[in-house]
Amino acid sequence: MEKEQKLSRPPVVQKHPFGCGVACTAFILNLSYQETLKLFGNGKEKACNFGFSCEEIAEALNNSGGHFEHRHIKDEIKGKIYQDNTIVFIKRSKQYPTGHYLCRFKGLWMDPWINFPQNQNIKEAKAGFRIKLPDKAIYAILQKEY
Repeated sequence: MEKEQKLSRPPVVQKHPFGCGVACTAFILNLSYQETLKLFGNGKEKACNFGFSCEEIAEALNNSGGHFEHRHIKDEIKGKIYQDNTIVFIKRSKQYPTGHYLCRFKGLWMDPWINFPQNQNIKEAKAGFRIKLPDKAIYAILQKEY
């Protein structure tokens, strides 16, 4: 963990190469990764091969009693990504060739594969908390405002 502090719940590690969205959803719902994977249609295959869209993650959260929406991050919502239980998708880059999901919690970012890309073996993936995002966030899954 980059910042030492006691948090009320541990980070959730992703168990599949493209399972970061599942792990972030599990963290918000306070469920295990395996329980959360069942909330996604064709979950295991997609977590192994393709990953999930922001729409699919919002749908899984909403089907579990949440009220979430996905948005492209523009100036008018930039500040909202720092609210607890917001999931962001960081852009594809050299470091993150397929992008990556992280979740905001108590002033930190829960990263479901914090030792990527130094360790590219999913069996050795570790989750942890970051002070800053590792790259630019371009999409957000946030709680709807009423």
